[in-house]
Amino acid sequence: MMKKTPTILTLLVVVLAVYWSFRALLPQYNADNTIVETEFSTDRALVHVKEISKEPHAVGFPAHAKVRSYIIAELQKLGLETSIQEGYTAGDWGNLSKAENILARIKGKESGKALLLLSHYDSNPHSSLGASDAGSGVATILEGVRAFLKTNPNSKNDIIILISDAEELGLNGADLFVDEHEWLKDVGLVLNFEARGSGGPSYMLMETNRGNSRLISEFITANPEFPVANSLAYSIYKMLPNDTDLTVFREDADIEGFNFAFIDDHFDYHTANDNYERLDRNTLAHQGSYLMPLLNHFSNIDLGDLKSLNDNVYFNVPFFKMVSYPFTWIMPMLILAVLLFIILLIAGFKKKVLNGKDILKGFIPVLFSLGINGIVGFYSWSILKWLYPSYKDILHGFTYNGHAYIIAFTLFSLGTCFYAYHRFKVVKTANLLVAPLFLWLIICGLLAVYLKGAAFFIVPLFSFLVALYVHINQKNPNPFLLVFLGIPALFILSPFVKMFPVGLGLKMMVATTLLTTLIFFLLLPLITKYRQKAALAFLSFLLFAGFMASAHMQSNFTKESPKPTSLLYVLNVDEEKAMWATYENVLSDWTSQYITNKNYVDSTLTKNTISSKYGSNFTYTNKAPLKEVPTPNIDIQFDTVIGSIRQLRICITPNRAINRLEVFTNEVAILKADVNGIELSEYYLKNRGNGKLITHYISDIVYTELNLEIPLGAKLELTVYEASNDLLSNALFTIPQRKENEIPMPFILNDAILTIQKVKFD
Repeated sequence: MMKKTPTILTLLVVVLAVYWSFRALLPQYNADNTIVETEFSTDRALVHVKEISKEPHAVGFPAHAKVRSYIIAELQKLGLETSIQEGYTAGDWGNLSKAENILARIKGKESGKALLLLSHYDSNPHSSLGASDAGSGVATILEGVRAFLKTNPNSKNDIIILISDAEELGLNGADLFVDEHEWLKDVGLVLNFEARGSGGPSYMLMETNRGNSRLISEFITANPEFPVANSLAYSIYKMLPNDTDLTVFREDADIEGFNFAFIDDHFDYHTANDNYERLDRNTLAHQGSYLMPLLNHFSNIDLGDLKSLNDNVYFNVPFFKMVSYPFTWIMPMLILAVLLFIILLIAGFKKKVLNGKDILKGFIPVLFSLGINGIVGFYSWSILKWLYPSYKDILHGFTYNGHAYIIAFTLFSLGTCFYAYHRFKVVKTANLLVAPLFLWLIICGLLAVYLKGAAFFIVPLFSFLVALYVHINQKNPNPFLLVFLGIPALFILSPFVKMFPVGLGLKMMVATTLLTTLIFFLLLPLITKYRQKAALAFLSFLLFAGFMASAHMQSNFTKESPKPTSLLYVLNVDEEKAMWATYENVLSDWTSQYITNKNYVDSTLTKNTISSKYGSNFTYTNKAPLKEVPTPNIDIQFDTVIGSIRQLRICITPNRAINRLEVFTNEVAILKADVNGIELSEYYLKNRGNGKLITHYISDIVYTELNLEIPLGAKLELTVYEASNDLLSNALFTIPQRKENEIPMPFILNDAILTIQKVKFD
């Protein structure tokens, strides 16, 4: 058995390997003591972020034009000629807006395909300051282009800079460029810079309609210093409804590219906390570390030769940066692992190191650990929301103390595993390794068939097979050899323990607990040699309790961790009834001034609310005084029948400064529709699940003209919602400002005056 000193040293090596698996993901920001003109400067980029994120600058907001003017001026300082592409588009989601894209172009020496640098300058309505999303992307491009022009002013390819508009409303600026701009035909590749939080490593996610092998090989050749990319992350990304501007290029123009997006500190996403101060400096440096080598590389190769029919598995690992191999290797690698497993079993039985009874006993701690940790992980978020009901108001699903919870449940999982294997210390090590190895082979087999992007999970398994071979042939293997064989599992898999709940919310804590358990299994060749597994289990549970206590201490809302709050004034014009309404599950003191009866909810109002990202409905309502809010004019300008089709033209004209107009219909087939001359796609009209016809984000006080075709005899009913985000500043109201530990809730209509009117066509 291992002596005390090797035990401590190997544990320290394990901890260090886990630490380095995260440390190697990001560069470390250091303030620029000397400004080097030819290099990307994070400090210079931060100047742009600070200027861009002074105020919320969503489409139609006063600061929107200020940010646009600033970006244009900065591009012109670089000696670039800029232009504005302006026009209406409704995208694929029925969100109409006028986009004003900012464009510039650097001419190359040859006439091949151009490299397009992409980010968006609008922030999310209505309170987000947009420092990370996507002021960081704009700043990265501005600073990167400046440094590039100092070192490589005569590249082979043209470089197009597109700072798009209205991305937050439905990728509208990208849609406008792809549909209408003459430069589209020149684009060969897109580099898009985005954010879904305010910190952490920036993940590279590809957009391709075919195979990825050429893109991956060129990405590796460009040699970014801190690549964070794996084929599993993109497989998951493709399953989620989180498209970016680059998606429009891929889907509508068959133009491929790379997204670079960071997702940590997700609680800041689309909130007033997406500000200059909270943007992680290391993260911004990471974006720059991608752009510069990729800009140098892709501006000087043939961008017309990047498509491929073949896919690669790829992943990042410390020291080696990126590892990639073809999909065609997946099954041979799996078969090889299975064959080695069988050979080792035969050898173990021949040497009488393995026996059937002890192998079967080895399945008990495996199933026990997976069962306990799986159940705890699966129900953890539900239990946390029950204990802390206010967590329901963080719609992201990732709380301010979320990192403490991730560490806590990781420790709980380790404690469960240590305890399980403490109970089976009498079973010889080699026999204990068979069950987890068998489980890992099943997992890798399923991944090879159903989730090929995760096929690289088999790589640490080969180290496990070597460790089994060592245990079959040696009574007392060298502990440092065993820890060395465990390092691939730690380097490759440890970051995923954090990535899943950070990226997908704490509801995915089960991924953390199960993956921690599976990594523990890969380290069993070393861990089974530890004599004090019971003590390690106790220490893990003790630390679990400590981090849970820490999370509890951080569960209250503070100035640094403010509570999301919401309040709306809702006027039903037809019924002459007004209501206060909120989306809060746990009412704040600020909201409670207006929502005084928590048991009263207007069900007709909550079931027919203006659309929100997570399908949220009003949680509480309360009667409100009638105010003379100017309501829109709804004019029926055209109503006729041609054959079996009824044609209608309705013009809705606001009589106040509004930000958003939304029109819903009853369950009537809309055969054809256009809004302000923009035709809605047939696919959208047939698949609009909640009855929404159109959302118009208003840039000025402009009308909304609907041209509709419906079947003859259909009884159409339109519900018109008109909203302005001026509840706290409107002269008709005296709403106090929020406390310093409160912010507007994101993803919903908020701080709004909302009117509702119905129009029926019999």
